[in-house]
Amino acid sequence: MLNRFALALSALLHPLLMPTLLFSILLYFSPAIFGIANEAMQWRLLMLIAFTTFLIPLLSMLLMFRVRSISSLTLDNKNERFMPFLITTLFYMVTTYLFLRQMQGYFTMIVVLSSITFSIALVTLITVFWKISAHSVGICGMIGFLFGFYQKYADPQLFYPILVVILLAGLLMSARLYLNAHTPAQVFAGGLLGLVISFATVYLLV
Repeated sequence: MLNRFALALSALLHPLLMPTLLFSILLYFSPAIFGIANEAMQWRLLMLIAFTTFLIPLLSMLLMFRVRSISSLTLDNKNERFMPFLITTLFYMVTTYLFLRQMQGYFTMIVVLSSITFSIALVTLITVFWKISAHSVGICGMIGFLFGFYQKYADPQLFYPILVVILLAGLLMSARLYLNAHTPAQVFAGGLLGLVISFATVYLLV
């Protein structure tokens, strides 16, 4: 029972979903951060982010699994993680570039996307040597962004979303340990990396 719960949580809070979840929370609870008041525009941007940062990378992983470049979609084998991570990094770089070229008025959104892309690139590099937890990087990156915006704009609307994400982070990181997917050091390092980069991005660049 616990094993199924841990697997389900790992799937529902997959690292590829984190950008979509982050922007969903920010656009719903505090759209003024991005300066986007038009609800239709919010949905279009959210769908674009979901398509380019989740669906396309996911399809590329499914294709790699189909042609047996990877043996599992969970990427348990450290030696199989580099190429999917590299491809994901490239997709995120293209997404960030498109936003930079086509949506220059949305500076904060571009900064957040750039920071996420940098985090993924760093995880890809670390993966060559060590199996750092991408789940921890993703969920703690969300905490860093949300807390950073909460502090910077003193927006009370973000208080409860932050509490929920912190709770989910605790459950997710525990699930990764329960599944023996990572060592405690790999989970902790991933969480620290995601938290520091995202919070520093908001504090220094936004």
